[in-house]
Amino acid sequence: MIVTDPPYYDAIPYSDLMDFFYVWLRRALNGLSAEMDNAFAQTLAPKWNHDTKDGELIDDAARHDGNRDVSKKTYEEGMARAFQACHAALAEHGRLVIVFAHKHPDAWETLVTAIIRAGFVVDGSWPISTEMPNRTRAMASAALASSVWLICRKRDPLAKVGWDNRVMAEMRENIATQLRDYWDAGIRGPDFVWAATGPAMEAYSKYPAVIKANSPTKELLSVKEFLDAVRRIVIEFVVGRVLHIESGIDRLDSVTSYYLLHRNDFGFEKAPAGACILYAVSCGLSDAELERTWNLVKVKGSVMPEMEEGEEEVADEDCEASEEASGGEFILRTWKERKEKRMGFESVGGREIPLIDRVHRLMHLWKDGDVRKVDDYLDEYALRQNELFKRLIQSLIELSEQASEERSLLESLSNHLGAKAAKADTTRSLGLDLET
Repeated sequence: MIVTDPPYYDAIPYSDLMDFFYVWLRRALNGLSAEMDNAFAQTLAPKWNHDTKDGELIDDAARHDGNRDVSKKTYEEGMARAFQACHAALAEHGRLVIVFAHKHPDAWETLVTAIIRAGFVVDGSWPISTEMPNRTRAMASAALASSVWLICRKRDPLAKVGWDNRVMAEMRENIATQLRDYWDAGIRGPDFVWAATGPAMEAYSKYPAVIKANSPTKELLSVKEFLDAVRRIVIEFVVGRVLHIESGIDRLDSVTSYYLLHRNDFGFEKAPAGACILYAVSCGLSDAELERTWNLVKVKGSVMPEMEEGEEEVADEDCEASEEASGGEFILRTWKERKEKRMGFESVGGREIPLIDRVHRLMHLWKDGDVRKVDDYLDEYALRQNELFKRLIQSLIELSEQASEERSLLESLSNHLGAKAAKADTTRSLGLDLET
């Protein structure tokens, strides 16, 4: 077995940190021996050597004349060579265990690509809480709280290329049972997303390459495309559990999916940024979009959105999330804090209006006491017939606090929808009787 904790892509400038100690060690050990003087011959700690293509492995464009593509390729190729050395050293039944913690999908895609190039199959993953929450790195940034342990075995040397339709079908089959088992075992939050990585990756990494079946040019299915599909399936599963529906029946929009995931795990308390960023990218969003585009979260330095005419500023005692977010933490905004004029009426970049925006708009309309505007809004956007919308309101009722204003408004909306639906059914029934 080989267990390694490799460089985390672009997260930590290791040799820059080493310089702090290096300069003092170089002075203190000067003249101790010829070997020591040779080891400290350079003024600063060793960086990347372009001539020998060896040295510190980190994706840092500054080490490559500012060229990001070259920097990323150098990191990936260096990691692949390191993993190839592991492959050569291991017995046929041996295992390579890689410990990795990075919040961005690019880092994972680069790492997994290197693993596959080296001839390994990822057949297991375990999220383990190894990171101290009170360490400096976690307190001042969006670092993850858990590291993921990837378990790899050697790929069959005779393995041929695979087809994406078969690989995707096998992936879904592999993780279907695993997701239920992880959920029943009490695994929640970002750990749940990472836990599915290993079982899913086995279907992809067992082939040296995967070809898109419908591509006339035999285009390859990239690691990024595959991991995006895996994360979508996992997120749909979790959202389905929150909404009490089977995953895959109806696809919830990405913004509402994120809101439900965050609300279910953290409520309106301070949440670690790393976990929130993972949920965001799994939903196809960025942390910047959560704050600036959709006004879903507060981060350090956030300001309240523009208030509508006639609205008063929310008092702290009336706001469930009035506390300030600190570095490395996100706070979900309450319905009272989400009051921008376009919410529920307009979307960004031609995308669909999120269901959570529609719910929050209706809550504001209901609080204003104008039932006619509520009915007009429901009818204009055909929300009475939208079962996913009704499920969302019910889930939000269950997630809200007892006797809170939020719960009262949601229950009133739910009852109003039910009453209107019952009246419509009665009218249709009477009409049929009269025709008969």
